[in-house]
Amino acid sequence: MTIKRTTSDNEDFGRLVAPLDAYLAFLDGDDHEFYAQFNKTNLLKNALICYADDKAVGIGAYKEYDTQTVEMKRMYTIPEYRGKGIAKAILNELEAWAKEEGYTTAILETGHKQVDAIGLYQKLGYQITGNFGQYIGIENSVCMRKDLK
Repeated sequence: MTIKRTTSDNEDFGRLVAPLDAYLAFLDGDDHEFYAQFNKTNLLKNALICYADDKAVGIGAYKEYDTQTVEMKRMYTIPEYRGKGIAKAILNELEAWAKEEGYTTAILETGHKQVDAIGLYQKLGYQITGNFGQYIGIENSVCMRKDLK
């Protein structure tokens, strides 16, 4: 397994965004249009691609939320590679990259139906917090936070 730092313009990153969006559309149902407006991948300058068996199998990215905080975005592993530590490796690398750039906090948003994702994030030190930004008042959203040390 190797992880490559890149941007959202990378073709391999873009190829994995399509199944990610389809998966989220299924989970979000009628709420998908609301969430989709905040998940645009153009201009993400901090994106990762995980490669295994010579193919792109997972992605993740972050964007600046404020001068001290990054928001983790676009976390996805193709189904046949789940449970192999790929999402953990991607998130750890995103956090390391954010720390290198001087950020001290990471936040993220996921949905109540994404039980596996919530469990992973909690295992990696994220704590459920009040909803932030555009997710304030959105019942399906689970917002999480972690201090980057």
